Amino acid sequence: MANNKNVKNEFELYEPMRNWLHKYLEDKYKSFKIITLDAHAERLDRVLVKLGIVNELATGVDIQIDVLGIACKKDIVKLFFIEAKKSNLTLRDLGQLWAYCKLIDPEEAFLMTSAELGSLNKLLNIFRREDLLDFGEGKYIKKMKVAVWNLSSNSPDLASIIPKI
Repeated sequence: MANNKNVKNEFELYEPMRNWLHKYLEDKYKSFKIITLDAHAERLDRVLVKLGIVNELATGVDIQIDVLGIACKKDIVKLFFIEAKKSNLTLRDLGQLWAYCKLIDPEEAFLMTSAELGSLNKLLNIFRREDLLDFGEGKYIKKMKVAVWNLSSNSPDLASIIPKI
């Protein structure tokens, strides 16, 4: 486990994760305008409308993303999701993010916990079922990334990231 102590409330993770995602996206998408925000309290479609972004897939769908990242350049809009948890991860947590990814098809999606990988450790590391992380269509199958959030470094614990990057 990367953390000796845990946060009291899940929302304590949102701002550090937003900061990490912002830097991650700035480094990866240098020519794009980067927006990151704590979006947990509002439906995704409403957040996007406020930013002037039209996403037909999100319209009318009751999805609330904990931390949302957006990379924009001209007519290109790429979405990035982080689902934050303060408890050991479960298949239900993965299923929640998977459903969001299947509906909206973000560029990347992260499931991060400040606790431990929980039951997902057995599925992903022992049984090697990384296919459970798949989303996207056709030739462009993407994988959700699962990791333990390191509270000291305010970043994902690189040793815990699945799939390995």
